[in-house]
Amino acid sequence: MEDMAAMKAMKAMKAMKAMKAMKAMKAMKAMKAMKAKRITKRMAKAVAFRGNNTGGATTLKKGDLVKNKAGRIVSKKQSTLAKRRYAQGIGKWTVAVTKARKELGVTGFVAVKKGTPLYKKAREFYSK
Repeated sequence: MEDMAAMKAMKAMKAMKAMKAMKAMKAMKAMKAMKAKRITKRMAKAVAFRGNNTGGATTLKKGDLVKNKAGRIVSKKQSTLAKRRYAQGIGKWTVAVTKARKELGVTGFVAVKKGTPLYKKAREFYSK
C-alpha cells in the first residue's frame, strides 16, 4: 500500500514539474513575441536589397545596391569606382598579357618575368 501511495506521489510530482516547464516555455514564447526584430549590420545590405528596409541599420536603399560577379550585394557607387580604377590601372596590363599569351600560344602557368618572350610581347601590346 505504501508503495502505491509513494508511486502516486512521484507521478504527481512529475506532472507538476512538466506543468512548470510548460508555463516557463509559454512565458519565453511571449517574451520572444514582444521583442522587435533587429537588422544586423551583416544582413543590412541584403535586407535593403530585398526592399524590406525602412531605414535604420543602413542608409543604403535598393537603388543604391547591385549584385557583383560573385553574387554579393555591394554598393553601386563603390562598384563602378572600382571597375573604373581597374580599367585604368592593372586592367590594361591584364589585357596585354592575355593578348600576348594568345599570340604566343601559351597555356597553363607561365611566369611573366622580365626578359621572357611573354613579358616582351605583353610590353609591346601594353605600350600601344
